[in-house]
Order: sequence, then C-alpha cells, then structure tokens
Amino acid sequence: MSKRFYLLPLGCPKNTVDAEGMRWLLEAAGWQPTERRDRADLLIVNTCGFIDPARAESYAALSELAQTKRRGQVLLAAGCLSQRYADDVKRVVPGVNGILGTREWANIIPYLEQLLGREGGASIHPAAQVSLVSPMPRTALGPSAYLKIADGCSAPCAFCAIPLIKGPQQSKPRAAVLQEASQLVSNGVREVVLIAQDTTAYGRDLGEGDSLPGLISDIIAAERKPAWLRLMYAYPQHVTMRLTEVMASHSEICHYLDLPLQHAHPDTLRRMRRSPDVEGVRRLIARLRQAMPDIALRTAFIVGYPGETEQEFTALLTFMREMAFDKVGVFKYSPEEGTPAMHLPGQVPSEVAEERFARCMELQKEISRARNQAQVGRMLDVLIEGIGKGISVGRSYRDAPEIDGYVFVDGEWAQGQIIATRIEQALDYDLQGSPEAAGTG
Repeated sequence: MSKRFYLLPLGCPKNTVDAEGMRWLLEAAGWQPTERRDRADLLIVNTCGFIDPARAESYAALSELAQTKRRGQVLLAAGCLSQRYADDVKRVVPGVNGILGTREWANIIPYLEQLLGREGGASIHPAAQVSLVSPMPRTALGPSAYLKIADGCSAPCAFCAIPLIKGPQQSKPRAAVLQEASQLVSNGVREVVLIAQDTTAYGRDLGEGDSLPGLISDIIAAERKPAWLRLMYAYPQHVTMRLTEVMASHSEICHYLDLPLQHAHPDTLRRMRRSPDVEGVRRLIARLRQAMPDIALRTAFIVGYPGETEQEFTALLTFMREMAFDKVGVFKYSPEEGTPAMHLPGQVPSEVAEERFARCMELQKEISRARNQAQVGRMLDVLIEGIGKGISVGRSYRDAPEIDGYVFVDGEWAQGQIIATRIEQALDYDLQGSPEAAGTG
C-alpha cells in the first residue's frame, strides 16, 4: 500500500532547499508526493520562525492542517519555528504529532519510523543534528533552482535570530556544491541561484578566505554549467575586488547582486552591530557599476529599529535616492527573543515604523519605475517560467526568482527557453516586450 505525503514549505529560499531534501528522502523511502492534503497520510509544514509575520503564517498553516486532518493522518512540524519554539508549537497546535528541527531534516526517515511506531509522537533533540554538507540529490522543479552553499550564520547582527535558530555557519564543501550544480543542469535547470545567510562568507569556517569567487568560477568552468548563475545575500563589506572581477568576466554570471544593507546611517548600523562604513558602501556600489554598467542591485532595509531618529531615517531616504537601487525590500523592525536589539532603549512606536515603511516603499516605487523605464528599447534575454494565452511570463537577469518582477513576452514560449526580447513598456516593477526573433537559448 502506497504512502503519500503533502509538503508545504514556508519562508525563505533556504527553507525551499531543505524541503526539497526532505521530499527526495521521502520518495527514496517509498513515499509518494501529493498536492491533495486530504489524500496524504503524512502532512509536513516546513516552518519559518524568523520574524513575527513568518511565525504567524507558520502557526496558521499548522493550525489549519491540524483542524482539518482526518483520522490516521500525521502532522509534522519541521523547520525554523520547530527548532526554536518546539514546546510552543506543541502547546499552540496540539494536533501536531511530531517536531523536526531545521538541521534535522536529513533524519526524517528514521524519525518517522520512530514517530509512527509509538503513540504520542516523538522529537529529535537539537543536539542530535546531522551533517548537511554532503551533496544532496537534486531534481528540476522548474527552470530555476536554489543551491544552498552554507547553512547557519556567524555574523553578530543584534536584530537577527538566525544564529540562535541555525547555529554558526557551516559551509558545504566545494566538491559537493559542484556535484549538485552539475546535477541540476543535467536535469534541465537553466538558472542556478547560490544562497546562504551570507554567500560571501562561504568557506571561512573551512579555513578558506575569499573562496566564493573560486567556487563560482569552478561552477561555470564545469562541463555541465548553467546558462545563468545568480548570487544572493552578499554581505557588502565582503564583496571583494576578486569577486567583482569574476562576475564581470563571465557571461554566465548574472550582473545582479543582492546586498542586504539594513540601514544607511552609521549610528543605526552601530546599534545593529553592522559595519557603519556607509562611505565604503558608496565606493563599493560605484566599483560594481563601473565594472558592470548594466548591473542590477537589490538591497534590504529595516525601519523602526530601536533608537532610529527622524534624522537617521531621513539619511536612509537620502541614501536610497542617491544610490537608486533597482530593487529594495523594506521591513519593519521585529523584536526577536534572545537578540540584543530586543533590550535596546528607544523602541520605536509601531505607528511610526509603519509610516516610515510607507515612505520608503513609495520612494522606491518611483525609483523602480525610473530604472525600469531605462530598459525600454533594450534587448534582454528572458527565461520563460509560465505560459498564458498569447503571452509568456519570465525574468531577465535583473530579476531574482520569487522576489523581483517579471517580463511579459508576446507569444507562447516553452518553459525554460531563453528568449531575446525587446523591451517596449515599463511598469512599476515589471516589463513588457516582444521577441526579437524566434530563436531560443
């Protein structure tokens, strides 16, 4: 008799990769995936516990499944929320049958055997973590795929709970990364997106300095290499000249970089335990744009951080206008249990944080439209992700999967094709164009 599982991944791309690992292990053990939760024997939510909204979403998903599950179905809470708040998960959602922490997903099969073999459920103690640095068998779930090159984080940011949830950084050995990249390409993936909490810290825990440029050079030197290679989550002070040169020298590497800056006033950054060298960031951006004039830059900012004055916030707005980032994510500060920031004086009222969030987003919408308008008349390669009636939806190198905008291309093109497209119209966050020719990549 077949065993079916329903798997719901929540949160960031790192969680998506972990969910893919659980999926592979389950299928290898004879379980079959299903999108119908009512037909599943096993229900899994790979939760996120990063900030309040993410925790609320995770609790809501678990509660819905707990309330609607039929007799005999087993509900498993996995991921970050389960790692840090296991007791709370059991208390808030009593229908949860089992708990599996974020660095424990590789134990899912023996854990399920233990869980299903006795009444009342079970949980693996966080100390019983397994190494997640071996290459993971990969399948193509679309034309793009995330490749996690490290887990955990060793940065001292005062606002972030990730080190408390996932522990210190653990880099995946280069051979394992190369094996996964090659397997993804062999399975039809056109774009590989490298992710970690800080991709530029890759290899430091292995005693290697500035090893990311060598890693990406090896990926695109391989016999089976992706058409596009994209970097996410680069700590600005760790973007070296060597990394810039490698990005500028290879057509396979997207001229796109995500630099989560968090703020642009030195005093705020000091309270965040981030580098206060705002002038150094300006020089970095100038260097990147000089080396790659067409580079698309994404960043993230936190507003309403403890002690943020109107003057500090105004400095952030000025910096945004000056730098004119292509993409910006803005987040309202969320106090996280166990972090130094939670106890800082000058906690900003929620209504003030909300107002600052709205002002940032309104400014960025203007900047984004202007940056998009500059693309009109330009030829962009577009990786097709979906097809509608008479139109296809994809992304150019300027847009990362799931978080940035789209390019709408006239005509119906197969998923995974790369279509040379002349941009004809710019919207706030998206572009529209026509294929220059019927050729594909």
